[in-house]
Amino acid sequence: MCGLVGIYGVPEAAKYTYFGLFALQHRGQEGAGIAVFNGKRIVEYKNLGLVSEAFNEKILQELAGDIAVGHVRYSTTGASVLQNVQPFCVKYSKKTLALAHNGNLVNAYALRCELEEEGHIFQTTLDSEVIIHLIVKYLKEGLVYAIAKTMKRIKGAYSVLLLCDDLLVAFRDPWGFRPLALGILNGGYALASETCAFDLLGAEYLRDVAPGEILVIDSNGPKSFLPFEEDPQPLSHCIFEFVYFARPDSFVFQKNVYLVRKNLGYNLFKECPLSADFVMPLPDSGTYAALGYSQASGLPLEFGVIRNHYIGRTFIQPSEKLRDLSVKMKLNPVKEFIRGKEVIVVDDSLVRGTTSKNRIRSIRLAGAKKIHFLISCPPLRYPCFFGIDFPQARELIASKHSVEEIRKFLDIDTLYYLSLEGLLDSVGELRDKVCLACFTGNYPLEVDFSFRKDITEI
Repeated sequence: MCGLVGIYGVPEAAKYTYFGLFALQHRGQEGAGIAVFNGKRIVEYKNLGLVSEAFNEKILQELAGDIAVGHVRYSTTGASVLQNVQPFCVKYSKKTLALAHNGNLVNAYALRCELEEEGHIFQTTLDSEVIIHLIVKYLKEGLVYAIAKTMKRIKGAYSVLLLCDDLLVAFRDPWGFRPLALGILNGGYALASETCAFDLLGAEYLRDVAPGEILVIDSNGPKSFLPFEEDPQPLSHCIFEFVYFARPDSFVFQKNVYLVRKNLGYNLFKECPLSADFVMPLPDSGTYAALGYSQASGLPLEFGVIRNHYIGRTFIQPSEKLRDLSVKMKLNPVKEFIRGKEVIVVDDSLVRGTTSKNRIRSIRLAGAKKIHFLISCPPLRYPCFFGIDFPQARELIASKHSVEEIRKFLDIDTLYYLSLEGLLDSVGELRDKVCLACFTGNYPLEVDFSFRKDITEI
C-alpha cells in the first residue's frame, strides 16, 4: 500500500505535492519522493523516512515547476532501501518519465524475467519498474498506446501516476483494486489516492479515475482513454481500505470511510449484543467501529487505552526481555479507570495475534474484570497479493486456529469477528464490487502462491 499525489498546472507544484503526501502519510512511512517538470526537464528528490524527514524548505525550492508527482512508500515488493523509493525515473529517447505506483502486480516476476531475457537492465527490485520498462518498450507507437499495451500485459493492482515531461498521466487497473481521485486545484488539477489530500490542499473533488481508464492531462485539460471498454473486468475494490487502511475523513470508491466504519460497529452490535461497563477502542484503528457499537448499544464509549501520537518509525528494537516496551510505547491503559470493570474492546482486525495479545494483556494487568474483544471484520485467513502486506497464510492466526483457540490464546472472555454478511452490509451498494480474498480465499484473478515480498531480491 502506498500513497500517490499528482499536481498539474499549479505554481510551486512540489510544495502542494509535499502537503498532499503529508495527508497520505498513513499509506506509507518507509520513504517519500517527488518528481517535478521544471519547464525543461524532470528533476527529482527522494529519501527514506517520513515526508517531514525526507524534505525541507531548501529541497522543495529546488524542485521548481508546476507539474509534479509524489509517492509515499509502504513496501509489498522489494526491500525498504533508497533505490526502491518512488517516483522511479528513467530517460529514454529524449524523454524523461517518472512513475509512482500504488498496488501489487501478480505477474511482475514473470514479466521481469522475460524483459531481462530481452536485454532490459533493472535498477531496483520493485514490481513497479516492470511497468515503466513495458511502457518504454512500446513507446515508439505513442504514449497512450504504450500505456494501453502495458495495461493489457500486467495483472494485479495498479493505480499509477506517470510524469512524461509536460504530461501528467493517471491510469488504474480494470478491477479497481486501489483508489485514485481527480480534483481541481487553483485552476489546475490534482490527483491523489484519497480525498483527504484534497481537503488539505483546498482542491475540489471531481471524480475517481475509473477502473481501466487512462487519463492524460495536458494544457487542454484531462482527456480519457478506455482500453478495456470492450473487455471490462468485474470490479474488485479492496474492502480493507474501509476496514483499516484509508483515513476516516476520506471518500474511497465514492463512499465515506468514517460512515462505513461506524456501520461496522452497528453491525457488530446486531450480531453480538453484549452488556458491559463501557466500550473502548484500541486506538486509532478501532475508534470508529467502537463508536458505532457504542451508539447502537447505548453503552458509553470510553478511551481506556491512550495512544502516544509521537511514535514514528522505531529503529531501536527491544530485546527479548524488553519486548513489551514496543507495545507500551504506543498504547497505555488507564489503570484507575479500567480496574474492576467489564469492558468491550473493539479493533479493526486480527492478523498474527501477537500484537493483540500484548495489548489485551496490558488491559488485563490494568485490572479489567472481564474483557470482550470484538473485531470489525471476518477472520483473515488468506494472504493479500494486491498491495497489503499480509503475511503468508501460515503466519495468519485465523488460518490455522479456530475462534475458540484464538480466544484462549488471547486470554479473554469473549472473542467475536464480524460476519462476512455484516461486513458487506456495511458498504451498501458496493457489496458486489469488493475484493474479499483475504477472508474467503476467492481471488478475483489468478495469483502465484509462491510469491514472496523479497522474490526479486534473490
